[in-house]
Amino acid sequence: MTIHINSLHNLNLICLMLLLFVLFLLTPISAFTQVDTFQFSSEEQQLRFRQLSDELRCPMCQNTNLTGSTGGVAEDLRREIHRMIIEGLTDEEIEQFMFERYGDFIFYRPRLRADTFLLWFGPLIFLFMGGFVAYGIFRRAKALSKIEVAFDESQQKKLEELLAEKL
Repeated sequence: MTIHINSLHNLNLICLMLLLFVLFLLTPISAFTQVDTFQFSSEEQQLRFRQLSDELRCPMCQNTNLTGSTGGVAEDLRREIHRMIIEGLTDEEIEQFMFERYGDFIFYRPRLRADTFLLWFGPLIFLFMGGFVAYGIFRRAKALSKIEVAFDESQQKKLEELLAEKL
């Protein structure tokens, strides 16, 4: 049995390429995301920036916070938050700015107001309604199970005939 060195080299090259491909597939996508680098004058400003960008939703990505989004809008909003923090605006002022621009959608936890009442308490209301419906169905089924079924003579005769046919 003769093995050519050239064929072993090709086999090793193919194995190496497959290994690199598998490693590429297993690499988390977050390793390829860009990282914003913002300079802050204090640790407190950096903490506020992280907290705000974690609590605000990206308007473009819809279910990702500003920290986790790679969209252009999120990038602009992070830059805007950084600018406002450096200028000395409070968290409430920054949140109000974002609210005026994007509405309640920008918040993961929207403010409790008349138009967001159903958003906050709707699941609880629907849970109670479902409980009342389930209770009513259960009560009606329990009442029906207690009722004895009585057949008149013709129905009893028909039932006996059907049973006789089956046996």
